[in-house]
Amino acid sequence: MPVPPLARGYEDFGGSIGRTTADSAPDWRHPPTAPEGAPNIVVVLIDDMGYSDIGPFGSEIETPTLDRLAANGLRLTNYHTTPLCSPSRASLLTGINAHRAGFGFVANADPGYPGLRLELADDVLTLPEILRSNGYATYAVGKWHLVRDATMNPAAHRDSWPTQRGFDRYYGSLEGLNSFYYPNQLVSDSSVVDIEEYPQGYYLTDDLTDKAIAYVKDLRAHDAGKPFFLYFAHVAMHGPLQAKPADLAKYRGRYAKGWDELRRSRFAAQLAQGLFPAGTQQKPRNTEPGYEAAEWDSLTPAQQRRFARYMEVYAGMVDSIDQSLGRLVDTLEELGELDNTIVVFTSDNGGTAEGGPEGTRTYFAEFAHITDPDWVGDVPHDEELIGTAKLGVHYPRGWGQASNTPFRFYKGQTFAGGVRVPFLISWPEGLPRGDDDNGIRHQYTYVTDLAPTLLELAGLRRPSVRNGVPAKEFDGVSAVATLRDPQAVSGHTEQYSEMVGNRGFYRDGWKLLSLYEPGTDIDEPRWQLFDVRTDPTELHDLSGRFPEKVAELAAAWDESAWANTVFPLLTRHDLARRRPEEERFSAPVRLLPGTPTLERYRAQRLIAYRDFVIEAELAGYASGDEGVLVAHGDPLGGYVLYVEDGRVTFGVNSYGRYDSVTTRPLAAGARRITVRATVRPRLRWDFTLQIDGVHVAQLLDQVQLVGMSPWTGISVGVDARGPVAWELRERRGTFRYTGALRAITYTPGPIQVPRNTIEAVEREAEFVAE
Repeated sequence: MPVPPLARGYEDFGGSIGRTTADSAPDWRHPPTAPEGAPNIVVVLIDDMGYSDIGPFGSEIETPTLDRLAANGLRLTNYHTTPLCSPSRASLLTGINAHRAGFGFVANADPGYPGLRLELADDVLTLPEILRSNGYATYAVGKWHLVRDATMNPAAHRDSWPTQRGFDRYYGSLEGLNSFYYPNQLVSDSSVVDIEEYPQGYYLTDDLTDKAIAYVKDLRAHDAGKPFFLYFAHVAMHGPLQAKPADLAKYRGRYAKGWDELRRSRFAAQLAQGLFPAGTQQKPRNTEPGYEAAEWDSLTPAQQRRFARYMEVYAGMVDSIDQSLGRLVDTLEELGELDNTIVVFTSDNGGTAEGGPEGTRTYFAEFAHITDPDWVGDVPHDEELIGTAKLGVHYPRGWGQASNTPFRFYKGQTFAGGVRVPFLISWPEGLPRGDDDNGIRHQYTYVTDLAPTLLELAGLRRPSVRNGVPAKEFDGVSAVATLRDPQAVSGHTEQYSEMVGNRGFYRDGWKLLSLYEPGTDIDEPRWQLFDVRTDPTELHDLSGRFPEKVAELAAAWDESAWANTVFPLLTRHDLARRRPEEERFSAPVRLLPGTPTLERYRAQRLIAYRDFVIEAELAGYASGDEGVLVAHGDPLGGYVLYVEDGRVTFGVNSYGRYDSVTTRPLAAGARRITVRATVRPRLRWDFTLQIDGVHVAQLLDQVQLVGMSPWTGISVGVDARGPVAWELRERRGTFRYTGALRAITYTPGPIQVPRNTIEAVEREAEFVAE
């Protein structure tokens, strides 16, 4: 019997319908199924790791897992990415040029232009969305950094969060960086992990690895055949640099000879491995102002000793990444799936100069250094704390140049040091390595090529629409031909690059580059021209000899920039701009006990560059009440207000240096404890304390916490996650308040912008761009 025309709900049914099941035929809609034998795909993305930092690319750091993958796979020596984190991640996960994907900069700004949406648009398909539509399970762990910082909080929309962009499961940090001992906020799927205290011995890389392995085991326990995509985006090697004690001890004393000798030894190893043709020259030390690295022998013995400690930490962290991958590889081998798993290992950009010429006791202080060299009192500092949970250091930029051996410059620049990074791919069952070519490929490849390459290797189709909207086409091209044949010609023949005025254009072996110099016209590049077929380290500027080639490539850059929404070019001032709706973040807020820790960026808007008042409302102090009333921050900077032994203490952690003041005994029945912060010149605060309206103490001339500090958000009635005051944590733990705390109220004042603060804001924006 036919279905009546007015019946609803049967329109797309594939069986037949009668009045009873006796005269009906069922139909089941099946989810997408991957092709038989489709490989698993694992993409391991490292943060801020330069070209030479792993064994297969010349490093002395012990990386046996990567050595093993390289021995069974391929090394791409001419792989390029964008100069910064978010743009590279957007391009890797979409196959689309960074600006066209909406990420012309990192997701820590909001200038308000098409190429700088800093969230993935509705018409941009991601690799996990494509793979899920082809029957894959999709997992992500680690750093995301594809969410504007204003939308990292739980009250914001989640349109650009991982599980809304194709991942079945996610565990990690939405931020661009994090502490390895006390992450400020972790997210599981689409919810913040409301953790008060991390367990003894916690280390972020291990936590992420545990979760990645658990995802794979969980899948195999429920489905023995479904292929999976695992995107493992390490927070390492981004600052702050912190290593586990055992990894740190392993590299003690190994870097006493300094960065000049390290560059020489790594380049010799690269030549011996065949990564560059004979006759290639290494770039001498960077000497350009603001990028220069001192000659190691010109340093004092004390400087050499301290600087070497930074690199010991860095090496221990690289070693930890290899251990992490080793655990994952062992799991795949135990499951019998390693041979049919595509494993990709690469970095999002080159090594960094963010630690300045001498390194820094805290990564966050570098965001706001101004003309006063003792603004924070950054160095010297206790060498025994370098790399530990008590400091958030970053290495001097001489080590960044060693990381980028043999290239020029660093992360943030379009020269090879910023964009040419290591790339390994292993798939024993589908890409067997030939002995004659040593598994090396020298053809030009770009980050946008990864997505189409993986799809072709796996034999999968890409949908043409996303949620009913026509999807942007790939800008990248598949590199499968060059992977299978070392003599094949690269299909990626030209590529623009741009990052806050730094420009580049590659075409058929020629590379046009410019380095933006602050204070000059951002739209008047000083072009340099290199033939990277014979000069891969970009040493010999040919612009004077071939002006017609300069003009040709400059015009091509301009055309490509318009086609990819690169314009308008950003200035430092633009990077500090935020959308007007964020003003609501600086409205007064009343926080009740039990409120989960306020998200970092949301919390900062209450205090950054401004006067503010904190008021703790008690139901009436009683003898014996004690604990933290409010805490904002962690070992890398913050402040804490607590009651102990009947007295109130207010302490400020200025990027790792702690100062405090304690009041006289509290009177029974006290109801209001007030902290007032007043902006003073040279980025300082004066703090005063009142109890029930009566002035009781003051803490003057404290360094303002700006940039990304305090890193951990505001906790009410407890010092959650990372401790603001180490000594207090060691004595009392998180020290939850035992009395009747009614609320904590923040009342921010207007932003204070004297000349030195404006300079600091601009410096902060410039630092993020680097």
